[in-house]
Amino acid sequence: MVSTLKLAKQYGVKAGAHPSFVDREHFGRQEQKVPSQLLKKQLIHQIGSLIELANMEKMKIFHVKAHGALYNLCARSEEMAELFIETINDFSEELCIFVPYGSVIEKLAKERGISYMTEAFADRNYDSALNLLPRSHPKAVLNDPVNIRNRALRMLKEKVIKTAEGKDLSINFDTLCVHGDHPNAVQILMELNKLRTII
Repeated sequence: MVSTLKLAKQYGVKAGAHPSFVDREHFGRQEQKVPSQLLKKQLIHQIGSLIELANMEKMKIFHVKAHGALYNLCARSEEMAELFIETINDFSEELCIFVPYGSVIEKLAKERGISYMTEAFADRNYDSALNLLPRSHPKAVLNDPVNIRNRALRMLKEKVIKTAEGKDLSINFDTLCVHGDHPNAVQILMELNKLRTII
């Protein structure tokens, strides 16, 4: 965490927390049944740990984004979205929440005047309801960096995304996600960086 914060500071990149279920075995990508108060305590610990380290580096944490299964739950469950927003509000820092476009948590953040940014995924496929395909689906993860760049360009220019079924859906976003554990993450980011000269 400290190493990443130092790199973010060196290159002028905003840093954020990415908390989820305490589930190292599945990398936070499987839903867990956790009592709400325990989950809130776990999230506060994860976010607070990063804020503490950032303070040591004389940095501010800009955003918080739920990870994996928790992210998907916050997108569709009002109860989970409420818990996540409530957790963020426990911090004195002004933290921006990254939320999926058209999600339950986006609606709640907007209603409550919470700072938020909508997000889209560069390296993942969507279904016809604008949900991410589960990773068990053979088309869930996109791998070709050039195709990902071209897809992102269309998303930026036309505000549409082609689903795995081939349907065009409207999408609007402030930030674009590339998963750090994607085997082609660096190549994808290099291709996406080329869009700066096109747009």
